[in-house]
This record gives sequence, C-alpha cells and structure tokens, in this order.
Amino acid sequence: MNAAPQATLDTDVPATVSVLATLRADVVSGYLRPGDQVVQERLAERYGVSRAPLREALRLLESEGQVIHEPNRGYFVTQLSVSDLQEVYRLRALLEAEAITEAVPRLSPADLDAIAALAADVQDASWQADLARLTDANRNFHFAIFEASGMPRLVRLLRQLWDATDAYRAVYFDDAVNRDRVEHEHDVIVGALRAGDCAGVIEAHAAHRANSATTVSALLNGRSRPAETA
Repeated sequence: MNAAPQATLDTDVPATVSVLATLRADVVSGYLRPGDQVVQERLAERYGVSRAPLREALRLLESEGQVIHEPNRGYFVTQLSVSDLQEVYRLRALLEAEAITEAVPRLSPADLDAIAALAADVQDASWQADLARLTDANRNFHFAIFEASGMPRLVRLLRQLWDATDAYRAVYFDDAVNRDRVEHEHDVIVGALRAGDCAGVIEAHAAHRANSATTVSALLNGRSRPAETA
C-alpha cells in the first residue's frame, strides 16, 4: 500500500456510495495495488468513516471481482495470474469487436466529436500524470464507443471484464512511455472512427489491448521491463 494524503469523501451522497467511489479510486490510482491487503481500520481512518460503510463497499467490490475475501485473513486487492489475464483479454477481444461492429455505423458527427473530446481528456490527464483521472478518462473514451452499439447487456459484460483488471491500469499508466503510446493509439482509433473504417477500429483496439496485455503479463511474470508487442 503506497503512501497517500487523506482521502476526501463526497458528503452529498450516501456513505457507502461515497466510500465505494473513493475505494475504487484508491485501487485505480495504485494506492492499493494488486495483492495488497485491505486494512479496514487504516482505511476507515483515512476516509473518516466507521467500518460499516467500508465493509459494505468491500462486499460490492468483491462482487465485481476487484477484491477477494479470505477467511480469517480479510480482503485483498485481486491479483490475477497470467492465465486469468489472458482469459479476460480474449473475452474482451470478442466482445469489443462485436460492440465496435454495431457502433461504427451508428455514430453521428456529433458522437464522433464527443469521442474525440474524450480522447483529449485522456491526453490532458496523461500530461498531468494524474493516474486516477487518466484511468477514468480512458474508460469513458472506450465505453462511449461500446455504448453506441445499442447493446446494453454486452456493455455490462465488458464493464465486468474491465473491472477485473482495473488495479493493473495504474501500473501501466505509471510509465510515461505507456502514456505516450496510449495517446497515439487513441488518435488512430479516432481517425478510423471518423473514416467509418470498422475493420480499422477493431484492428486499432486489438493493438491497444496487446500493448497493455504485454506490460501487465510482464508484471505478473516478475520481469522488470516488458517486451514490446509487435
């Protein structure tokens, strides 16, 4: 668990909802890293809440696969094996290709401008090295495309798959080289979308996933420096 300043909760929403959002932010920012034990007393003090809303938030995160509960030990941030990761990315490849195929013909010029604006949000967060904001902006960019498919059940499945690897995105985005790569890959995706090139969008997403998968696989294998994906 990395050092971080006191967390600030949104007092305008129910305690569990606010704690859940802050807990998710701690996971995606890297404050809580894969394999870390979630020390409830410490987090309750950090968030300035009792343990009751924290326990409920942890149960919700467990249902999403972002934490696991071990009897007599407590909660831990989910740590994937390489085979787990490969399964998640294979499923994402199938579902994302289907979503893109349905989405591209539906996108209006206004939709395309909105997606390009979301890519600019990613770029801005990247330049500021704001990992929590970058993670959110990156998800907003991709899901603006997926949601245009008009297939809400498919999008829900994709959210579950993305949730399963959220803890690793901060690790990927922590490297400036990876952030620069993401900006370029998003530009390619936006260009293909504007051209109405469905196959090009699918291909660009595949390359985008491959670079992320390579880096995270290297992390899971304990290598110090990931190899480049061809």
